[in-house]
Amino acid sequence: MKKTSFLLLMWSVLFVPVALAEPRPDEDIEVKVQITGENVIVDLTFIVPATRQEVWAVLTDFGHMADFVSNLKESKVISISGNMLKIFQRGFASYGPISFPFESTREIRLFPFDKIKSHMISGNMRKMEGTTRLVDEGGKTRIIYHTDTIQEVWVPPLAGNIFIEHEVREQFKEMRNEIIKRKRASTSSLPARSSTH
Repeated sequence: MKKTSFLLLMWSVLFVPVALAEPRPDEDIEVKVQITGENVIVDLTFIVPATRQEVWAVLTDFGHMADFVSNLKESKVISISGNMLKIFQRGFASYGPISFPFESTREIRLFPFDKIKSHMISGNMRKMEGTTRLVDEGGKTRIIYHTDTIQEVWVPPLAGNIFIEHEVREQFKEMRNEIIKRKRASTSSLPARSSTH
């Protein structure tokens, strides 16, 4: 724990100026990170050119999520009871010289195709509560994501903001890529309409 905190501190001193100077990729994915004491609050929003059903299919595909989200090494559904799922995920978060493992068992409550609520039961964070909402915007879908967490280790505000913002944006960028990939595959597999004379 002390080693992780020291590495984060050193990273904030040595690498933050470089990170601030670099242009931010995927600027359409808006991410806001607030670190207040122990609490880390993340708010994210962006639009995907897909229906809510198409977006929902990817965001709730917990059994295959490790196939398209690169920092996940394992993602599986432990149990299902109506609209309640229990899932387990583990992986590695990394950016620049910092990398650390994470894992969690979460209770997921589904409200198709509007909202996904997440509550951590166990893992290497002391608290994790999250809500993802899907809003139709004329055939496109706005994803609105909010989490409130308490980490096991101290998170330095400036370095922590950059690290967490990068990780969250990268995860949702990869999920957006998967949504678009599946949408294109579905469209290309539709039978061509025959013309009538």
